[in-house]
Amino acid sequence: MTLRFHPRLINPPFDDPGLFISFLFEKRAILFDVGDLSRLSHRDILKISHIFVSHTHMDHFFGFDMALRLFLGREKELHIFGPKGIIKNVEGKLAGYSWNLTTHYPHPFVLKATEVDGHNRVTQSWSCQNKFVPKHPVATESFSGALFKEPGFAVRCEELDHGIASLGFLLDERCHIQIKKEALTELGLAPGPWISEFKAALFNGAAPDSLIAAQTGDIQGGKPETMKMPLGRMSEKIAIITPGQRIAYITDAAFSPSNKEKMIRLAKGADRLFIEAPFLDEAAAMAKQKRHLTARQAGWIAGKAGVKQLTLFHFSPRYTGMEEMLENEAQTAFENASCSNS
Repeated sequence: MTLRFHPRLINPPFDDPGLFISFLFEKRAILFDVGDLSRLSHRDILKISHIFVSHTHMDHFFGFDMALRLFLGREKELHIFGPKGIIKNVEGKLAGYSWNLTTHYPHPFVLKATEVDGHNRVTQSWSCQNKFVPKHPVATESFSGALFKEPGFAVRCEELDHGIASLGFLLDERCHIQIKKEALTELGLAPGPWISEFKAALFNGAAPDSLIAAQTGDIQGGKPETMKMPLGRMSEKIAIITPGQRIAYITDAAFSPSNKEKMIRLAKGADRLFIEAPFLDEAAAMAKQKRHLTARQAGWIAGKAGVKQLTLFHFSPRYTGMEEMLENEAQTAFENASCSNS
C-alpha cells in the first residue's frame, strides 16, 4: 500500500526535537515542533503549511525564525498551533524585528497562530504587508480536541503537564484511498484534479448516487471529454479504501496519572508513535523532577496504547554513546506492556 504521509525526525535523538511529515505526490508537509531546522533543506521548509508546537521551551521553538525568514515575500500562508500563550510568543518573535520594507513586498505572506485555551481555540493573524500588525481582533471558536481538520485528515491533541502546558499530537487520517491506475486506463480516464474532488466526496460522506465528473484520456489525440459516474460505482471501479494512518508525537511530559491516561488515549492504535525518552529508568527520580519520561515509561505507554511501531527521541546528552541502552529498555517495556494487553 502506498502511504500518503511520510514522517521523519529532523535531527538525531540527542538534538532538538522536530518531526517532519511530508505528503506523497504533494509539495506539502506539516511539522511537529520547530527546534533547529538546519538539517532540513530550504525546499522542504517551504513545503510546510502547518506547524504544531508542543510548548515554547527554546529547543522546541528555536527554528521559528528560520521558517519565517524563508517564507517572507512569498505568496503563502503559514499556520502555527500551540498551547495557551503561543500567540503572545509569536508576537514577541515578530516584535524583535523591523518590518518597514515588507509593505512593498508583492506577495502578502500571512501568518496565523492558534492556541488552545481550555475549551476554546483562539486565533490571531498577521500579514507582512501590514508590518505584521494585526488588522482584526483574535477569533475564538469552540475546541473539542481537533486542532485542525480538512477532508482527508485531522490533527488532534492532548494537553499534558510539563510544569507548563505541553501538547501531544496525533495525525489521524480518516481513511486511505488508493487509485487503481489500471482501472483508470480500462475506463479511458485520465488523472487530474477531478481525482481530488472524488476523494473529497468520499471523505465527506457524499451520497453514493452523487455524480462525479471525470476527465477522459487523450489516447488517440482527440479532445478530452467529461464522463459522469455515480460516486458509489466509481469507488467500486477505481478505488481501494483502507484504514488511514495514525502518527502520534509525545514529548516533554511528566509520568503522572493524568498524563498517562491522556498519552495512552492520544496514541491508541497508532501506526507509529514518536515519543521522548530522555532518561534511563535508573534516573526516574530526576525524570520526575524535570517532568520528563524515562525510556521504560515511554515503552510502557506505547505498549498500553497498542501502537504498531515505536520511535524514541529527545535523549539526554548524559547518555551519549549509550543509545542502545535507552532503546533496549524501552523495547522491553513495550513488549511486556503489549503482552499484558492480550
